[in-house]
Amino acid sequence: MTNILSPETPDAQEFHDPAAAVRRLQELYQDGTDFLIGAFQASLNGTIPTKRFRAYYPEIRITTTSFAKVDSRLSFGHVTEPGTYSATVTRPVLFEHYLEQQISLLVENHDVSVWVGPSTTPIPLHFAVASAKIAVPREGSMQFVMRDFFDVPELNTTNDDIVNGTSAYAADGSGHLAPFTAQRIDYSLSRLTHYTATDPEHFQNHVLFTNYQFYVTEFENYARSVLDDLESGYTSFVATGNVTITNGDQQIETPEKLPQMPTYHLTKPDGSGITLVNIGVGPSNAKTATDHIAVLRPHAWLMVGHCAGLRNSQRLGDFVLAHAYVREDHVLDDDLPVWVPIPALAEIQIALETAVADVTQLAGYDLKQIMRTGTVATIDNRNWELREQSGPVQRLSQSRAVALDMESGTIAANGFRFRVPYGTLLCVSDKPLHGELKLPGMASDFYQTQVSRHLQIGIKAMEILGGMPLERIHSRKLRSFAETAFL
Repeated sequence: MTNILSPETPDAQEFHDPAAAVRRLQELYQDGTDFLIGAFQASLNGTIPTKRFRAYYPEIRITTTSFAKVDSRLSFGHVTEPGTYSATVTRPVLFEHYLEQQISLLVENHDVSVWVGPSTTPIPLHFAVASAKIAVPREGSMQFVMRDFFDVPELNTTNDDIVNGTSAYAADGSGHLAPFTAQRIDYSLSRLTHYTATDPEHFQNHVLFTNYQFYVTEFENYARSVLDDLESGYTSFVATGNVTITNGDQQIETPEKLPQMPTYHLTKPDGSGITLVNIGVGPSNAKTATDHIAVLRPHAWLMVGHCAGLRNSQRLGDFVLAHAYVREDHVLDDDLPVWVPIPALAEIQIALETAVADVTQLAGYDLKQIMRTGTVATIDNRNWELREQSGPVQRLSQSRAVALDMESGTIAANGFRFRVPYGTLLCVSDKPLHGELKLPGMASDFYQTQVSRHLQIGIKAMEILGGMPLERIHSRKLRSFAETAFL
């Protein structure tokens, strides 16, 4: 007699219809989580368990037998060599569109069916009950030891080994079909709710990061204006605490306590809207936010923040379009060594430059009046100016850096690492090498005007990118020798 209770484990089924495959994933996941939720609720109501309850994530599996060539322009949607490939799946309702799209490409490019069935990876209780809004009591507060009867998260399947290129095969010998395991995704979905105080389903495919609270106000003002425009395609604005409005006249009640990274979503029904995350200051916050948002597979993310201008020719309020990064932030050194170059992505750069020209009504050579394209240095010491200057200044000069901040290099590097198209447009808020420190009263009228334009430019760039086919945005520059088929 077994000491483990599980829902009925069906055989894997073959699908050539992507929508049918996703429906089966949803059924399997729902059956598994319902089983765990029911067992856990019974234990909370006083029924002390006597056996372990276990349910398994569903998985997708394919087998290819040919080296047949696929469209060489595609950076995703195919495997590089014959073999068996698999991926565990979580929250298939949340990822419905993504899963259908990725499965469709596999079926089309390799002319194979996909197999859907239970995996051998247990669903941790904490993740199963998260979508049902059930809190797991802390260890020791219940009448039984939870780990004796329910599975909990495990670090051996909650890591970045796939995207970091340190794991080529799953435990059963199959190749990786997706960049993240189900447990890794569930971990990040839980963290996103904690850090942003908004649910993962509100996140849009285009993400703006900022380090300046002013942009939140500007974003809300913009959202209110477009919600009243039926031609805009935007249908709601979701603020911290999942407060949602659908027209510009509705009020938003600000919570007494903001989360660590206040986040706001201007949504479209197909997820092609814009999310704004105020990550605050520092590379640690930048890494934390991008580590978790990456599992949602956004189409692009951009940094629109403030920076120190390093050239005497710059004015407060000038823009900097990053085309390279000096990375002295150190938070990614173990995952992405500093010798790895972070290339500029043509589609992102063009969208940003086009947006600057459109909003400022300047073009060509005249655009150089207000924007520099160059290297941005990202550091982990906000008060670097207080240290001995000759070393840092010499390195900045040798790198040809035109601006310095604490987040952009981290966001770009994590975009490269996670295969998420990235870009940076900064606004000069101080010039510490030239006596213009970030102090009250330093801002000019030009600076105030440019700050107001800055977010408009970021939004415009995202709307330009939103009009491009996905295969154009996702550059082959971001893909290594042996890549997962899923984006």
